[in-house]
Amino acid sequence: MSDPVPARSLRDWLDRLAAIGRLSVARPGIGLRHEAAAVANRLDGRSATLFPRPGGRPGTIVSGLVSSRAWMAEALGTREDRLIAQFQRACAEPLPWHERETGPAQDVVHRSDIDILRILPVPTLNEHDSGPYISAGLMISRDPETGAQNVAILRCQVSGPDRIGVLVLPRHTDNFYRKAEAAGRGLEVALVVGVDPACLLASQAIVPLGHDELEIAGALTGAPLDVVKCLTNDVRVPATAEIVIEGRILPEVRELEGPFGEFPQYYGERAKRHVMTVDAVTHRENPIFHMIVGGGLEHLLLGAIPREATILASLQRSFPGVEDVHLSLGGVGRYHLYVKLRKSQEGEAKNVLLGAFAAHYDIKHAVVVDTDVDIHDPQEVEWAVSTRFQADRDLVVIAGSQGSKLDPSTRDGVGAKMGLDATAPLDAPPMKFTRIRVPGEDAVDLAAVIVPEADWRDAASA
Repeated sequence: MSDPVPARSLRDWLDRLAAIGRLSVARPGIGLRHEAAAVANRLDGRSATLFPRPGGRPGTIVSGLVSSRAWMAEALGTREDRLIAQFQRACAEPLPWHERETGPAQDVVHRSDIDILRILPVPTLNEHDSGPYISAGLMISRDPETGAQNVAILRCQVSGPDRIGVLVLPRHTDNFYRKAEAAGRGLEVALVVGVDPACLLASQAIVPLGHDELEIAGALTGAPLDVVKCLTNDVRVPATAEIVIEGRILPEVRELEGPFGEFPQYYGERAKRHVMTVDAVTHRENPIFHMIVGGGLEHLLLGAIPREATILASLQRSFPGVEDVHLSLGGVGRYHLYVKLRKSQEGEAKNVLLGAFAAHYDIKHAVVVDTDVDIHDPQEVEWAVSTRFQADRDLVVIAGSQGSKLDPSTRDGVGAKMGLDATAPLDAPPMKFTRIRVPGEDAVDLAAVIVPEADWRDAASA
Protein backbone atom coordinates (compact mmCIF):
# COMPACT_ATOMS: atom_id res chain seq x y z
CA MET A 1 0.00 0.00 0.00
CA SER A 2 1.48 3.36 -1.03
CA ASP A 3 1.83 6.26 1.38
CA PRO A 4 -0.72 9.11 1.17
CA VAL A 5 0.17 12.41 -0.52
CA PRO A 6 1.07 15.18 1.98
CA ALA A 7 -1.40 18.03 2.46
CA ARG A 8 0.13 21.29 1.19
CA SER A 9 -2.37 23.74 2.67
CA LEU A 10 -5.21 23.92 5.18
CA ARG A 11 -7.75 23.80 2.33
CA ASP A 12 -6.07 20.75 0.82
CA TRP A 13 -6.36 19.00 4.18
CA LEU A 14 -10.02 19.99 4.57
CA ASP A 15 -10.77 18.50 1.14
CA ARG A 16 -9.08 15.28 2.27
CA LEU A 17 -11.04 15.15 5.53
CA ALA A 18 -14.33 15.84 3.75
CA ALA A 19 -13.70 13.12 1.13
CA ILE A 20 -13.50 10.43 3.80
CA GLY A 21 -16.25 11.64 6.11
CA ARG A 22 -14.09 13.26 8.79
CA LEU A 23 -15.31 16.84 8.41
CA SER A 24 -18.59 17.93 9.99
CA VAL A 25 -20.18 21.19 8.87
CA ALA A 26 -22.20 22.99 11.56
CA ARG A 27 -25.29 25.03 10.82
CA PRO A 28 -24.49 28.70 10.15
CA GLY A 29 -24.56 31.08 13.10
CA ILE A 30 -23.14 28.92 15.91
CA GLY A 31 -22.15 31.31 18.73
CA LEU A 32 -18.59 32.56 19.13
CA ARG A 33 -18.78 32.58 22.93
CA HIS A 34 -18.36 28.95 24.11
CA GLU A 35 -20.86 27.44 21.64
CA ALA A 36 -18.42 26.70 18.81
CA ALA A 37 -15.92 25.29 21.31
CA ALA A 38 -18.63 23.10 22.86
CA VAL A 39 -19.58 21.58 19.49
CA ALA A 40 -15.91 21.06 18.58
CA ASN A 41 -15.27 19.27 21.88
CA ARG A 42 -18.20 16.92 21.34
CA LEU A 43 -16.73 15.87 17.98
CA ASP A 44 -13.09 15.90 19.12
CA GLY A 45 -11.24 12.88 17.75
CA ARG A 46 -14.15 11.80 15.55
CA SER A 47 -14.23 14.60 12.99
CA ALA A 48 -13.01 18.10 12.35
CA THR A 49 -15.73 20.76 12.52
CA LEU A 50 -16.37 23.70 10.19
CA PHE A 51 -18.45 26.64 11.46
CA PRO A 52 -19.82 28.93 8.69
CA ARG A 53 -20.68 32.51 9.68
CA PRO A 54 -20.13 31.98 13.43
CA GLY A 55 -22.11 34.36 15.58
CA GLY A 56 -23.93 35.51 12.47
CA ARG A 57 -20.82 37.27 11.19
CA PRO A 58 -18.79 36.83 8.00
CA GLY A 59 -16.02 34.25 8.17
CA THR A 60 -15.49 30.58 8.94
CA ILE A 61 -13.95 28.72 11.89
CA VAL A 62 -12.50 25.22 11.78
CA SER A 63 -11.38 23.02 14.67
CA GLY A 64 -10.12 19.48 15.26
CA LEU A 65 -7.85 19.30 12.22
CA VAL A 66 -5.30 16.88 13.70
CA SER A 67 -7.12 15.24 16.59
CA SER A 68 -5.54 11.81 16.10
CA ARG A 69 -2.07 10.48 15.40
CA ALA A 70 -3.32 8.64 12.33
CA TRP A 71 -4.68 11.89 10.84
CA MET A 72 -1.42 13.68 11.51
CA ALA A 73 0.57 10.92 9.82
CA GLU A 74 -1.77 10.95 6.82
CA ALA A 75 -1.47 14.72 6.49
CA LEU A 76 2.31 14.37 6.35
CA GLY A 77 2.15 11.60 3.76
CA THR A 78 3.29 8.76 5.99
CA ARG A 79 2.04 5.95 8.23
CA GLU A 80 1.35 6.28 11.92
CA ASP A 81 4.18 3.91 12.86
CA ARG A 82 6.64 6.12 10.92
CA LEU A 83 5.45 9.46 12.27
CA ILE A 84 8.08 9.95 14.98
CA ALA A 85 10.93 8.84 12.71
CA GLN A 86 9.78 11.26 9.99
CA PHE A 87 9.64 14.10 12.48
CA GLN A 88 13.15 13.28 13.71
CA ARG A 89 14.50 13.30 10.15
CA ALA A 90 12.82 16.62 9.36
CA CYS A 91 14.40 18.24 12.42
CA ALA A 92 17.82 16.85 11.48
CA GLU A 93 17.56 17.67 7.76
CA PRO A 94 15.41 20.82 7.31
CA LEU A 95 14.63 22.16 3.83
CA PRO A 96 15.22 25.91 3.24
CA TRP A 97 12.01 27.67 2.30
CA HIS A 98 11.28 29.19 -1.09
CA GLU A 99 10.38 32.89 -1.11
CA ARG A 100 7.69 34.13 -3.50
CA GLU A 101 6.77 37.68 -4.45
CA THR A 102 3.24 37.24 -3.17
CA GLY A 103 0.75 34.56 -2.21
CA PRO A 104 -2.88 33.95 -1.26
CA ALA A 105 -2.11 34.95 2.33
CA GLN A 106 -1.93 38.58 1.11
CA ASP A 107 -4.96 38.64 -1.20
CA VAL A 108 -6.83 41.03 1.14
CA VAL A 109 -5.00 43.75 3.11
CA HIS A 110 -6.11 45.82 6.14
CA ARG A 111 -3.66 48.59 7.14
CA SER A 112 -5.87 51.26 8.70
CA ASP A 113 -8.69 51.31 11.26
CA ILE A 114 -7.75 47.79 12.31
CA ASP A 115 -10.26 46.01 14.53
CA ILE A 116 -9.34 42.35 14.92
CA LEU A 117 -12.78 41.25 16.16
CA ARG A 118 -14.45 43.02 13.24
CA ILE A 119 -12.11 41.42 10.68
CA LEU A 120 -11.86 37.92 12.16
CA PRO A 121 -14.27 35.56 13.99
CA VAL A 122 -12.20 35.08 17.16
CA PRO A 123 -13.99 32.77 19.65
CA THR A 124 -14.07 32.56 23.43
CA LEU A 125 -13.33 28.95 24.37
CA ASN A 126 -13.46 27.67 27.94
CA GLU A 127 -15.80 28.88 30.69
CA HIS A 128 -13.45 31.20 32.58
CA ASP A 129 -11.25 32.36 29.68
CA SER A 130 -10.76 36.10 29.99
CA GLY A 131 -12.05 36.80 26.47
CA PRO A 132 -11.55 35.91 22.80
CA TYR A 133 -8.30 34.04 22.10
CA ILE A 134 -6.27 33.28 19.00
CA SER A 135 -5.36 29.79 20.14
CA ALA A 136 -3.90 28.22 16.98
CA GLY A 137 -1.77 31.09 15.70
CA LEU A 138 1.88 30.56 14.79
CA MET A 139 3.88 33.39 16.34
CA ILE A 140 6.76 33.86 13.89
CA SER A 141 9.55 36.11 15.13
CA ARG A 142 12.94 37.13 13.76
CA ASP A 143 16.24 37.46 15.60
CA PRO A 144 17.00 41.21 15.35
CA GLU A 145 20.74 40.44 15.15
CA THR A 146 20.97 37.42 12.84
CA GLY A 147 17.64 37.40 10.99
CA ALA A 148 17.02 33.76 11.98
CA GLN A 149 13.34 32.99 12.52
CA ASN A 150 11.49 31.10 15.23
CA VAL A 151 7.98 29.65 15.13
CA ALA A 152 5.86 28.86 18.18
CA ILE A 153 2.21 28.61 19.15
CA LEU A 154 1.70 31.15 21.94
CA ARG A 155 -1.60 31.93 23.60
CA CYS A 156 -2.88 35.28 22.37
CA GLN A 157 -5.72 37.23 23.97
CA VAL A 158 -7.42 39.89 21.87
CA SER A 159 -7.43 42.75 24.35
CA GLY A 160 -8.21 45.71 22.05
CA PRO A 161 -8.97 46.54 18.42
CA ASP A 162 -5.27 46.33 17.49
CA ARG A 163 -3.80 44.93 20.70
CA ILE A 164 -3.01 41.33 21.68
CA GLY A 165 -1.82 40.03 25.04
CA VAL A 166 0.83 37.32 24.52
CA LEU A 167 2.20 34.70 26.93
CA VAL A 168 5.90 34.66 26.00
CA LEU A 169 7.67 31.77 27.67
CA PRO A 170 11.43 31.88 28.46
CA ARG A 171 12.43 30.22 25.18
CA HIS A 172 13.40 31.35 21.69
CA THR A 173 10.80 34.09 21.16
CA ASP A 174 11.80 35.55 24.52
CA ASN A 175 15.48 35.45 23.50
CA PHE A 176 14.72 37.48 20.38
CA TYR A 177 12.48 39.84 22.33
CA ARG A 178 15.15 40.59 24.94
CA LYS A 179 17.60 41.56 22.20
CA ALA A 180 15.07 43.92 20.63
CA GLU A 181 14.04 45.36 23.99
CA ALA A 182 17.67 45.98 24.95
CA ALA A 183 17.99 48.04 21.76
CA GLY A 184 14.83 49.99 22.65
CA ARG A 185 12.77 48.45 19.85
CA GLY A 186 9.77 46.20 19.61
CA LEU A 187 10.21 42.67 18.26
CA GLU A 188 8.81 42.32 14.74
CA VAL A 189 6.43 39.37 14.58
CA ALA A 190 3.63 37.82 12.53
CA LEU A 191 0.77 35.82 14.02
CA VAL A 192 -0.28 33.30 11.36
CA VAL A 193 -3.64 31.50 11.57
CA GLY A 194 -4.79 28.69 9.29
CA VAL A 195 -1.82 26.65 8.02
CA ASP A 196 -1.25 23.10 6.83
CA PRO A 197 -0.68 20.33 9.42
CA ALA A 198 3.07 20.20 8.73
CA CYS A 199 3.48 23.84 9.77
CA LEU A 200 1.42 23.20 12.89
CA LEU A 201 3.52 20.23 13.94
CA ALA A 202 6.84 21.83 12.99
CA SER A 203 6.04 24.83 15.20
CA GLN A 204 6.36 22.53 18.22
CA ALA A 205 9.80 21.17 17.33
CA ILE A 206 12.34 21.25 20.15
CA VAL A 207 15.43 22.43 18.29
CA PRO A 208 18.36 24.75 19.06
CA LEU A 209 18.12 28.52 18.74
CA GLY A 210 18.48 29.67 15.14
CA HIS A 211 16.57 26.80 13.54
CA ASP A 212 13.59 28.03 11.52
CA GLU A 213 10.67 25.65 12.06
CA LEU A 214 9.24 26.61 8.66
CA GLU A 215 12.21 24.73 7.16
CA ILE A 216 11.26 21.70 9.27
CA ALA A 217 7.72 21.99 7.88
CA GLY A 218 9.11 21.72 4.36
CA ALA A 219 11.14 18.65 5.27
CA LEU A 220 8.06 17.02 6.82
CA THR A 221 6.28 17.06 3.45
CA GLY A 222 9.35 16.61 1.26
CA ALA A 223 9.18 19.99 -0.52
CA PRO A 224 10.40 23.50 0.38
CA LEU A 225 7.66 25.62 1.92
CA ASP A 226 6.58 28.65 -0.09
CA VAL A 227 6.81 31.84 1.99
CA VAL A 228 6.16 35.55 1.47
CA LYS A 229 7.60 38.58 3.22
CA CYS A 230 5.24 40.52 5.45
CA LEU A 231 4.12 43.93 4.22
CA THR A 232 5.19 45.89 7.31
CA ASN A 233 8.24 43.97 8.54
CA ASP A 234 10.84 41.40 7.44
CA VAL A 235 9.18 38.25 8.85
CA ARG A 236 8.52 35.49 6.30
CA VAL A 237 5.23 33.59 6.57
CA PRO A 238 3.65 30.61 4.74
CA ALA A 239 2.35 31.87 1.39
CA THR A 240 -0.85 29.79 1.55
CA ALA A 241 -1.75 30.75 5.13
CA GLU A 242 -5.33 31.85 5.69
CA ILE A 243 -4.59 34.86 7.93
CA VAL A 244 -1.49 36.88 8.86
CA ILE A 245 -1.53 39.46 11.67
CA GLU A 246 1.60 41.61 11.39
CA GLY A 247 2.92 43.64 14.28
CA ARG A 248 5.43 44.17 17.07
CA ILE A 249 5.77 42.94 20.65
CA LEU A 250 6.25 46.25 22.45
CA PRO A 251 9.32 46.94 24.63
CA GLU A 252 8.83 47.61 28.34
CA VAL A 253 5.04 47.09 28.14
CA ARG A 254 3.08 44.53 30.15
CA GLU A 255 -0.69 44.23 30.50
CA LEU A 256 -3.04 41.74 32.17
CA GLU A 257 -3.71 38.52 30.24
CA GLY A 258 -5.61 35.40 31.25
CA PRO A 259 -6.98 33.22 32.67
CA PHE A 260 -6.98 30.74 29.78
CA GLY A 261 -7.82 27.02 29.60
CA GLU A 262 -4.48 25.25 29.11
CA PHE A 263 -3.35 21.74 28.13
CA PRO A 264 -3.41 20.29 31.71
CA GLN A 265 -7.17 21.07 31.57
CA TYR A 266 -6.83 23.75 34.22
CA TYR A 267 -6.57 27.51 33.75
CA GLY A 268 -3.33 29.40 33.24
CA GLU A 269 -3.39 32.27 35.71
CA ARG A 270 -4.04 35.93 35.04
CA ALA A 271 -0.90 38.05 35.13
CA LYS A 272 0.86 40.90 33.35
CA ARG A 273 2.15 39.67 29.97
CA HIS A 274 3.80 40.97 26.83
CA VAL A 275 1.72 43.03 24.39
CA MET A 276 1.63 42.88 20.60
CA THR A 277 0.40 45.88 18.64
CA VAL A 278 -1.01 45.17 15.17
CA ASP A 279 0.28 47.03 12.11
CA ALA A 280 -1.60 45.12 9.39
CA VAL A 281 -3.87 42.13 8.82
CA THR A 282 -3.75 40.21 5.54
CA HIS A 283 -5.76 37.15 4.56
CA ARG A 284 -7.08 34.99 1.77
CA GLU A 285 -10.48 35.58 0.21
CA ASN A 286 -13.06 34.10 2.60
CA PRO A 287 -10.41 33.16 5.19
CA ILE A 288 -10.72 30.16 7.49
CA PHE A 289 -9.88 30.79 11.15
CA HIS A 290 -8.35 27.77 12.92
CA MET A 291 -9.43 27.31 16.54
CA ILE A 292 -7.71 24.92 18.97
CA VAL A 293 -9.85 24.36 22.06
CA GLY A 294 -7.60 24.41 25.13
CA GLY A 295 -7.08 20.94 26.61
CA GLY A 296 -8.58 19.07 23.62
CA LEU A 297 -6.97 16.29 21.60
CA GLU A 298 -5.55 18.65 18.99
CA HIS A 299 -3.87 20.68 21.74
CA LEU A 300 -2.44 17.59 23.44
CA LEU A 301 -1.18 15.80 20.33
CA LEU A 302 0.56 18.83 18.85
CA GLY A 303 2.61 19.01 22.04
CA ALA A 304 3.12 15.27 22.51
CA ILE A 305 4.45 14.15 19.12
CA PRO A 306 7.46 16.53 18.88
CA ARG A 307 8.37 15.83 22.51
CA GLU A 308 8.30 12.09 21.85
CA ALA A 309 10.70 12.53 18.94
CA THR A 310 13.10 14.59 21.06
CA ILE A 311 12.91 12.32 24.12
CA LEU A 312 13.38 9.16 22.01
CA ALA A 313 16.49 10.58 20.34
CA SER A 314 17.88 11.68 23.72
CA LEU A 315 17.36 8.26 25.32
CA GLN A 316 18.67 6.27 22.37
CA ARG A 317 21.98 8.15 22.49
CA SER A 318 22.68 6.60 25.89
CA PHE A 319 20.48 3.50 25.84
CA PRO A 320 20.46 1.64 22.48
CA GLY A 321 17.89 -0.81 23.88
CA VAL A 322 15.18 1.88 24.00
CA GLU A 323 12.86 1.12 21.08
CA ASP A 324 10.00 3.56 21.50
CA VAL A 325 8.43 6.17 23.81
CA HIS A 326 4.90 7.46 24.25
CA LEU A 327 3.45 10.46 26.08
CA SER A 328 -0.02 9.36 27.11
CA LEU A 329 -3.14 11.47 26.69
CA GLY A 330 -4.09 10.67 30.29
CA GLY A 331 -0.88 12.49 31.21
CA VAL A 332 -2.00 15.45 29.03
CA GLY A 333 0.60 14.61 26.39
CA ARG A 334 3.36 16.05 28.60
CA TYR A 335 3.59 14.55 32.08
CA HIS A 336 3.35 10.73 31.73
CA LEU A 337 5.96 8.89 29.66
CA TYR A 338 5.98 5.19 28.72
CA VAL A 339 9.28 3.71 27.47
CA LYS A 340 9.72 0.40 25.63
CA LEU A 341 13.11 -1.15 26.49
CA ARG A 342 14.90 -4.26 25.27
CA LYS A 343 16.69 -4.72 28.57
CA SER A 344 20.18 -6.20 28.51
CA GLN A 345 21.18 -5.94 32.17
CA GLU A 346 19.60 -5.40 35.56
CA GLY A 347 19.40 -1.81 36.72
CA GLU A 348 19.24 -0.51 33.16
CA ALA A 349 15.56 0.42 33.42
CA LYS A 350 16.26 2.69 36.41
CA ASN A 351 18.99 4.47 34.45
CA VAL A 352 16.53 4.91 31.57
CA LEU A 353 14.08 6.49 34.02
CA LEU A 354 16.72 8.99 35.13
CA GLY A 355 17.53 9.75 31.49
CA ALA A 356 13.85 10.32 30.74
CA PHE A 357 13.52 12.87 33.54
CA ALA A 358 16.59 14.67 32.25
CA ALA A 359 15.30 14.64 28.65
CA HIS A 360 12.44 17.05 29.39
CA TYR A 361 11.50 18.80 32.60
CA ASP A 362 7.77 18.34 31.95
CA ILE A 363 7.98 14.58 32.56
CA LYS A 364 6.52 13.83 35.97
CA HIS A 365 5.83 10.06 35.95
CA ALA A 366 7.62 7.52 33.76
CA VAL A 367 7.15 3.77 33.28
CA VAL A 368 9.67 1.46 31.59
CA VAL A 369 8.28 -1.79 30.14
CA ASP A 370 9.54 -4.72 28.10
CA THR A 371 9.18 -5.04 24.33
CA ASP A 372 6.14 -7.32 24.56
CA VAL A 373 4.06 -4.42 25.95
CA ASP A 374 2.21 -2.01 23.65
CA ILE A 375 3.08 1.40 25.11
CA HIS A 376 0.33 3.07 23.05
CA ASP A 377 -2.28 1.06 24.98
CA PRO A 378 -2.69 2.35 28.58
CA GLN A 379 -4.31 -0.95 29.59
CA GLU A 380 -1.20 -2.85 28.47
CA VAL A 381 1.06 -0.52 30.48
CA GLU A 382 -1.16 -0.86 33.55
CA TRP A 383 -1.01 -4.65 33.13
CA ALA A 384 2.80 -4.53 33.11
CA VAL A 385 2.84 -2.40 36.26
CA SER A 386 0.37 -4.71 37.99
CA THR A 387 2.34 -7.89 37.25
CA ARG A 388 6.02 -6.84 36.98
CA PHE A 389 6.43 -3.97 39.46
CA GLN A 390 7.04 -4.00 43.21
CA ALA A 391 7.17 -0.62 44.93
CA ASP A 392 9.87 -1.52 47.46
CA ARG A 393 12.18 -2.70 44.67
CA ASP A 394 11.24 -0.95 41.43
CA LEU A 395 10.22 2.58 42.43
CA VAL A 396 12.33 5.70 41.82
CA VAL A 397 11.28 9.00 43.46
CA ILE A 398 13.12 12.29 43.01
CA ALA A 399 11.96 15.17 45.21
CA GLY A 400 12.34 18.89 44.58
CA SER A 401 12.68 18.66 40.80
CA GLN A 402 11.85 21.17 38.08
CA GLY A 403 8.51 20.43 36.47
CA SER A 404 5.78 22.25 34.61
CA LYS A 405 4.55 25.52 36.05
CA LEU A 406 1.15 24.71 34.54
CA ASP A 407 0.87 21.62 36.79
CA PRO A 408 -1.23 23.00 39.69
CA SER A 409 0.09 20.33 42.07
CA THR A 410 3.63 21.78 41.94
CA ARG A 411 4.94 24.70 43.97
CA ASP A 412 5.69 27.21 41.22
CA GLY A 413 6.90 24.39 38.96
CA VAL A 414 8.89 22.48 41.58
CA GLY A 415 7.64 19.00 42.46
CA ALA A 416 8.49 15.30 42.58
CA LYS A 417 9.17 12.82 39.81
CA MET A 418 8.26 9.12 40.03
CA GLY A 419 9.64 6.30 37.90
CA LEU A 420 8.36 2.72 37.74
CA ASP A 421 10.52 -0.14 36.51
CA ALA A 422 7.86 -2.53 35.17
CA THR A 423 10.31 -4.81 33.35
CA ALA A 424 10.64 -8.52 34.10
CA PRO A 425 13.87 -9.76 35.74
CA LEU A 426 16.34 -11.13 33.22
CA ASP A 427 17.01 -14.22 35.35
CA ALA A 428 13.34 -15.16 35.80
CA PRO A 429 12.44 -18.82 35.15
CA PRO A 430 11.36 -19.33 31.50
CA MET A 431 7.60 -19.54 32.09
CA LYS A 432 7.25 -17.07 34.97
CA PHE A 433 6.69 -13.97 32.79
CA THR A 434 5.62 -15.64 29.53
CA ARG A 435 2.35 -14.11 28.36
CA ILE A 436 -0.52 -16.39 27.55
CA ARG A 437 -1.63 -16.59 23.93
CA VAL A 438 -3.94 -18.66 21.76
CA PRO A 439 -2.10 -19.96 18.66
CA GLY A 440 -3.53 -18.65 15.39
CA GLU A 441 -5.62 -15.88 17.00
CA ASP A 442 -4.01 -13.07 14.98
CA ALA A 443 -4.53 -14.93 11.71
CA VAL A 444 -8.28 -15.52 12.14
CA ASP A 445 -10.39 -13.99 9.34
CA LEU A 446 -13.55 -13.09 11.21
CA ALA A 447 -15.47 -12.35 8.00
CA ALA A 448 -14.84 -15.93 6.90
CA VAL A 449 -15.99 -17.59 10.12
CA ILE A 450 -18.83 -15.37 11.41
CA VAL A 451 -22.28 -15.61 9.82
CA PRO A 452 -23.83 -12.12 9.75
CA GLU A 453 -27.33 -11.65 11.21
CA ALA A 454 -27.66 -15.37 11.97
CA ASP A 455 -30.44 -16.60 14.28
CA TRP A 456 -28.78 -18.41 17.15
CA ARG A 457 -31.71 -20.81 17.67
CA ASP A 458 -31.64 -21.94 14.06
CA ALA A 459 -27.86 -22.31 14.22
CA ALA A 460 -27.96 -24.28 17.45
CA SER A 461 -30.62 -26.72 16.20
CA ALA A 462 -29.08 -27.35 12.78
